[in-house]
Amino acid sequence: MPVVFVAASKLPTKHGLFDISVFEDPETEQEHIALSIGLLVSTEAQTLNPAAIDQTAPTLVRIHSECLTGDAFGSLRCDCGPQLNTTLELLAKEGRGALLYLRQEGRGIGLPNKIRAYALQDQGHDTLDANLLLGLPADARTYEMCKVMLDHLGIQKVNLITNNPAKIEALTALGLDVVERTPLHVGENPHNAAYLETKQNRMRHIRG
Repeated sequence: MPVVFVAASKLPTKHGLFDISVFEDPETEQEHIALSIGLLVSTEAQTLNPAAIDQTAPTLVRIHSECLTGDAFGSLRCDCGPQLNTTLELLAKEGRGALLYLRQEGRGIGLPNKIRAYALQDQGHDTLDANLLLGLPADARTYEMCKVMLDHLGIQKVNLITNNPAKIEALTALGLDVVERTPLHVGENPHNAAYLETKQNRMRHIRG
C-alpha cells in the first residue's frame, strides 16, 4: 500500500515560510515529510487538480534521506546537514520547490546499524564496505513514496537537486519527468573527505 497524505500546515523556519505536508506508510507507520514553497498545497487527502498547476517549468526538488547525526547534531562525518540547510536556502531564494524528507536513516539501514557502520569506519573501512561487513546492502533506500508526494504537490517536471544519479534513475522509473539536475556540493571537511571520495568512486556520485 502506498504512503498516504495525513496533514499539512505552515512552518516558519530560519530560511523562510514553508508548507509542511506529512505522509504516512500505513503498513510501517513510518512518516515522510515534504517541505514546500510557492506551490498549491492541499490540506485534504487528495491530489491537487493538475489544471491548477504550472506544468511548463521544472520545479526544484531535493530528496533528502533522514540523517539524525548530520541533520540534528551537526556531524562532520557526512555532508547531510549542510545539504539540508543549503537546499532550504535554495528553495527560499527560488520561491518555488520542495524538499522530500524521507525517514530512511543511514541509507535505509536504520540508526543502530549506521552507528555500527561508523565503528567499522573508525577501524579503516569505507562507508560501503562497512555496510557489507555488517551483512547489509550498500544502499537500502527506496523511492516509491516520492511519486505520491510529488503528485500531491502537483509537481510534474523535476529539477532534481542531487549528486546521485541513482535518484534520477529511481524517479524516472516511477514515471516522473526529471528534466534537469542541480548539483549540491557543500559541507566538505577533513572528517568526511574519505566518505565523499567513496561516494564518488564506488557509488557513482557526480562531483561536477
